[in-house]
Amino acid sequence: MKILAAMSGGVDSAVAAARAVDAGHEVVGVHLALSRMPGTLRTGARGCCTIEDSMDAQRAANIIGIPYYVWDFSERFKLDVVDDFIAEYTAGRTPNPCMRCNERIKFAALLEKALDLGFDAVVTGHYANIQADAAGNRELHRAADWAKDQSYVLGVLTTEQLAHSMFPLGSTPSKAEVRAEAAARGFSVANKPDSHDICFIPDGDTRGWLAERVGAEKGIIRDRAGDIVGSHEGAQAFTVGQRKGLNLGVPSPDGRPRFVLEVKPATNEVVVGPKEALDIAEIAGTRFTWAGLDPVASGLIAGPGDPFDCHVQIRAHSEPVASVARLVATGSGTELVLRPTTPFDGVAPGQTAVVYVGTRVLGQCTIDRTVSAVPVPA
Repeated sequence: MKILAAMSGGVDSAVAAARAVDAGHEVVGVHLALSRMPGTLRTGARGCCTIEDSMDAQRAANIIGIPYYVWDFSERFKLDVVDDFIAEYTAGRTPNPCMRCNERIKFAALLEKALDLGFDAVVTGHYANIQADAAGNRELHRAADWAKDQSYVLGVLTTEQLAHSMFPLGSTPSKAEVRAEAAARGFSVANKPDSHDICFIPDGDTRGWLAERVGAEKGIIRDRAGDIVGSHEGAQAFTVGQRKGLNLGVPSPDGRPRFVLEVKPATNEVVVGPKEALDIAEIAGTRFTWAGLDPVASGLIAGPGDPFDCHVQIRAHSEPVASVARLVATGSGTELVLRPTTPFDGVAPGQTAVVYVGTRVLGQCTIDRTVSAVPVPA
């Protein structure tokens, strides 16, 4: 097959591209330029998509012996990821830019362009597996090494995108094996640190970055009963579950610390309360997709409204929680409602809930609403 290898400049994508060549495919490497003004150098594991990363990808492609190009996706990235990130925070939600990047850049814009140019598939260095059921339908599954499993951030993939995706590292027992293979192949990135943090905020100062772009307006902090307990310098800087950085002038009645429970951008207010109020008994979202066959077509349920058992993961590295899922018709559409057997911890609207059945990624939804396990005091 004719394969386009997305090469970030890291060790995983370099080894994935090399394995695609070893498998007999015709491979072309491409690095995505996601910033019009990329940084020249990384700082340890912070940031990605820098000029240094592009050069690292070029060197790996030269060793593999494949053509290499840099594609400018900076405008699309700004609109679909950066601007979306700002809009979500402004609306009081907690966005996941890595999910948006996979959804709208790597497996939408990139794959769309690859198919237009005659490529059969896109290969990446993600740790996940694609398997076929008895009828040949493609499914997304967890990687062999659960410690490095990245199926969560791929939960946004659709059936069509799975049909044109390849993840050569999915069955690799460990990241150490990938690094050893990279070293044996002569890749200079064999020991390069993994990238962490939000790539377009490489210094990690999300609050300062947001303040520069959306401004900061002073407001009040209330407790769950509605009483004023403090003030803030800008509601968009707070996230659900946050404990530090709260400017509370009124201590809690029991003397225990309080946490951010809700951000209300319409009134520029932040709501705080006890840690146990972060326990969430239900989450739901109308923006959901299926990674392969939907629950009815998969045989999990007989009809759209039937409940089914699953596990739900709400962060890239959190433990999956046993849950019951149900599709519920509402006045504005259909909600995917997820009720955990033990409460979720500190979930916020805007986050992504990925639904698993066994090792299979069934689908995902962007969380629109949450229901606390602890009732609001009367």
